[in-house]
Amino acid sequence: QVQLVDSGGGLVQAGGSLRLSCAASGGTSRIPGVGWFRQVLGKAREFVAGISWSGDTTYYTDSVKGRFTISRDITKNITRNTVYLQMDNLKPEDTAIYHCAAYFSRGQYVRRSEHEYEYWGQGTQVTVSS
Repeated sequence: QVQLVDSGGGLVQAGGSLRLSCAASGGTSRIPGVGWFRQVLGKAREFVAGISWSGDTTYYTDSVKGRFTISRDITKNITRNTVYLQMDNLKPEDTAIYHCAAYFSRGQYVRRSEHEYEYWGQGTQVTVSS
């Protein structure tokens, strides 16, 4: 079983930055692919960014390209690793609850549908004021 803990949200002014973290742990030696999704109350969950298990492939939704960067830190203990979402030049429309999610695949394709993800973090609130 894999556990995900996401953190790093907060309140920031437009143009500011935040870095979200997704710490994965559990009883497996496999390294998951990880994605970040966000959701606003009353709206569908939206894919934001994702990274393959190796870190070689990343994918971003158009609205965050050039502003957000996803990366991962694979420790020597491969059962524990952290994925980061660096968010720069934040805009009020980025306000949402952000969730990280994970899946296991040896391929480099980054999954973008929430239905393809097996494990989810509890979510962290990001609020951007104008």
